[in-house]
Amino acid sequence: MLTTDFVTGAPNWLDLGSPDTAASASFYGAVFGWDFQSAGPDAGGYGFFQKDGRTVAAVGPLTEEGADPAWTLYFKTPDADATAKAVEQAGGTVRVAPFDVMDAGRMACLTDPAGADFSVWQPARVTGLEATSEDNTLLWAELHTPDSSAALSFYRGLFGWRGQQMDMPGMPYTVLSTAEGDQEDASFGGIAPAQEGEETRWTAYFCVSDADALVATVQENGGSVVFPATDIPEVGRMALLADPFGAPFAVLKPAPRMA
Repeated sequence: MLTTDFVTGAPNWLDLGSPDTAASASFYGAVFGWDFQSAGPDAGGYGFFQKDGRTVAAVGPLTEEGADPAWTLYFKTPDADATAKAVEQAGGTVRVAPFDVMDAGRMACLTDPAGADFSVWQPARVTGLEATSEDNTLLWAELHTPDSSAALSFYRGLFGWRGQQMDMPGMPYTVLSTAEGDQEDASFGGIAPAQEGEETRWTAYFCVSDADALVATVQENGGSVVFPATDIPEVGRMALLADPFGAPFAVLKPAPRMA
């Protein structure tokens, strides 16, 4: 289960690249009840999504040339420079070399060998998100990729992740856990085989109390449904959605055993 006791390899930050941060803040405020707080005049338009005064995500303008609106997952690293070097050595790409974000921490923007974008965060003043695994916060991180075994090998080399196979309806699924602690308790995400024509990417899942009501709210506020609300046995009810600018995200009402 994802917590805010971040260990190496755990998702510890999440942000949205948007062509219109004000419009995105309005959309996600309507959908999840988030408030927006600017990071200040020196942050280039970057700011934080908050729930009950706690930071649960962030948003900023698109900065990479040719980038599409998208959510980016960050994974904790004790050394962003070493992780970036390891990505290159393993066949991935360093899109943005490691740099300091003022006194908050150090980050790098990376791409795995199959083409999925992700980032890493080396904490300093900012450890990471302040709430996870509760309603309207990050719950799960899922990678869709053409070769699950190759992906697990790549990320295991970076973060020491463990993988456990389970059967999902119509496909094999790899549950991901950090290297520390009980494997089930340390699970935070999964790897699924990409379907034909599907983009290789990481997808953020947000916990919700009512997936169907959330889907309706998304549509009422200009978003779209990529995959309708569906029950997944022993997992919960989930839907894959996109915001008004096309950035995909997913929601999940966990089954009781996952809650």
